[in-house]
Amino acid sequence: MKIQVFALGGLGENGKNLYVIDVEERLFVFDAGMKYPSRELFGIDEIIPDFRVLVQKKDQIEGIFMSHAHNEHIGAIAHLLKEIDVPVYATNFTMQLIKDTLKEHGLNPDDYKLKTVPEYAMIKFGNVKVSFFKTTHSIPESVGFALQTLAGTIVYTSNFSFDQVADVRYQTDFNKLTEIAESKTLLLMTESLGSQDIYDGNKREMFDHLVNEAIFTATDRVIISLYSSDLMQIQKIVNIALKYDKRVAIIGRKAQRIVDIAIENNYLSIPDDKLVYLKFIDEKTKNDDPDLVCLVTGDRHEPYYMLQRMLRKADNLIHINENDTIIVATAPISGTERIAAKTINLLYRSNAKINVIDKEYLTGNNATADEIKMLINMLKPKYIMPVIGEYSKMYKVLNIAKTMGYDESRVFLLDNGDLLRFDDEERVFVQKGRYRNGDVLIDGLGLGDINDIVLHDRELLSEDGVLICIAHVDPLAKEISGEVELITKGFLTESDIKMVEEEIKNIFISRINAYLETSKYVNWNEIKYTLRDEINKYLFKELRRRPVTIPVLISVEDNGNDQA
Repeated sequence: MKIQVFALGGLGENGKNLYVIDVEERLFVFDAGMKYPSRELFGIDEIIPDFRVLVQKKDQIEGIFMSHAHNEHIGAIAHLLKEIDVPVYATNFTMQLIKDTLKEHGLNPDDYKLKTVPEYAMIKFGNVKVSFFKTTHSIPESVGFALQTLAGTIVYTSNFSFDQVADVRYQTDFNKLTEIAESKTLLLMTESLGSQDIYDGNKREMFDHLVNEAIFTATDRVIISLYSSDLMQIQKIVNIALKYDKRVAIIGRKAQRIVDIAIENNYLSIPDDKLVYLKFIDEKTKNDDPDLVCLVTGDRHEPYYMLQRMLRKADNLIHINENDTIIVATAPISGTERIAAKTINLLYRSNAKINVIDKEYLTGNNATADEIKMLINMLKPKYIMPVIGEYSKMYKVLNIAKTMGYDESRVFLLDNGDLLRFDDEERVFVQKGRYRNGDVLIDGLGLGDINDIVLHDRELLSEDGVLICIAHVDPLAKEISGEVELITKGFLTESDIKMVEEEIKNIFISRINAYLETSKYVNWNEIKYTLRDEINKYLFKELRRRPVTIPVLISVEDNGNDQA
């Protein structure tokens, strides 16, 4: 039996997870996620995998299996379903958030083959079975998958941990894992994100202790920043607040949808009389009652941004004051380090009581080195393929496996697009770069309409600003009408403006006049290119700056009417 495994995202990176198992030309797709952009990708909202190979092979796809509802695993599904109409399998909570995502993209969930299944589901596709097994993660109904073939079982864990102090509804189904272990495991695709960490139950309990102490000692309102997707953490905060007879307000539009779905499915328990919906601040409404615990939630940078708004008193719901207790429970992620540092500095200036919880106590419910060892011991796979994580963390899984007696040839460190092929249990090889892959940049809801030229222009705008030169030109009289206007953003100080403004206008006027005198017909693009080049040369010579220069020439007829 020929089996092929490859990834279009998720290897050597954090996010954008999309893994494909090809069993005799039948494709089983696991997850379709996005990743957040780094700071240099100006204006980009998210990045998804290049899945053109799946579009080409769409008739071979048996289904897409979604492990849990974090954006790194479901964030690309709306874009993918626009291209291919295939069955999508997910547990109830995950499916409800998928439907919510489709609606956000203007799609009708009823138009797609969305199949909700229980956490212990087993689905047959001829001689192939896909079994679900429940795992512990920070969001409800997280599952892993065991794809059973005649050649053996391939296990994809997705994100998991073996935290047994977690809410019973989040705990790993060890009975199902033991059942899977009874059959021969050909390949284990284990997550890598926590592979450099050592399990420390005290650290996981320390978060509860720190928050408990902060809320207990607070004499007035408490404000806590949290990521909206970490429902396990949100429930912990709610429980602590209820213990001290506090009322809870959850702030953040994105969070409200997740929270509402979690409450409907009993994955978030907040008594009705303790859940507060804040009104806009006015002369009578201050939202600063001493029994309030306000959860400021969102994705990525959003909690920091909202805290800054509250500090500037620009928020509609909360204005931070010196009586507040602030708990920052959001560890910076890639691309948010600057806004996180700025927010914390601003918080300390506010005279409020500030508690910044150290990153080591903010566990992400990812498998540590010890938990990965435990899983390997349970399943005893023939081969191991680290997934979900930067290359250094995948490499750590290799080292873990080596300490357990695995030869390096039985652990595969692949890149996106590489192909791992099993012709039988012993004939295994890797083909590098077999499938086209890469990043598709999303700006708003647009797919693939951002290219390197656009990003380069955005980079220039961020670094050197923009100069807009505006003039009205009469092409018949061959003269400039009125004054030349300059608009600068982001690159000239007041002293610089005085230094170069007149010379820029002189260059602008002289080059236009020279062109009009020597040309029979007016080629507007040619004039603009000439103006842009001359002005840029002058600015670089004088200021060593290269702004984005935009000449705007407005054609004016002799009757005074502007023409496009």
